[in-house]
Amino acid sequence: MTAALYPAFLKLDGLRVVVVGGGPIAAGKLDGLLTAGARVTVIAPAITNAIRVLGKQVTLVERAFVPSDLDGARWVVAAAPPAINQQVAAAATARGLFVNAVDDTSAATAYLGGVIRRGEVEVAISTGGTAPALAGLLREALDALLPPELERWVEIAQKARADWKRSGTPITARRSLLLRALVQRYRADVFPIERGAS
Repeated sequence: MTAALYPAFLKLDGLRVVVVGGGPIAAGKLDGLLTAGARVTVIAPAITNAIRVLGKQVTLVERAFVPSDLDGARWVVAAAPPAINQQVAAAATARGLFVNAVDDTSAATAYLGGVIRRGEVEVAISTGGTAPALAGLLREALDALLPPELERWVEIAQKARADWKRSGTPITARRSLLLRALVQRYRADVFPIERGAS
């Protein structure tokens, strides 16, 4: 039986990320990495125009991958043919790095899921790399269910958390208090006349 995956979100701001592969699959990974503030290096003998147009946002290395390309990296994306992905995976393992191998579960030690972003809220869905199309469908379904005022909920939760930390409110009590605050905000938004009622 395969062990369960451990879900996590990475802080990549200012960190070196290496993407091996220069085609459309590699290009599709860059937006999320750049949004996260990563310093991205793309390594491939041939690099598509979809990557070139990013200009100085990424460092381009136009040659075949060598293991030392991963020196100093914190995250690795293998988006090359399977034989190259295996080389990348071996080099990453030797350096204690996780590697996301796009559509190549045998070379991957990390899997990316379908992601929903609403301001500070991020929801990720993973199928362990075995059914990415299903993860995409689930992402679309959940995105349709999430409330439009989700960003406002984050503001309420942030303020409440600061208050709780100051007052020493136990962590075990915070969820019920937050739910109460969100319900009060919802009622104030939906029934504003009640706020002035006696």
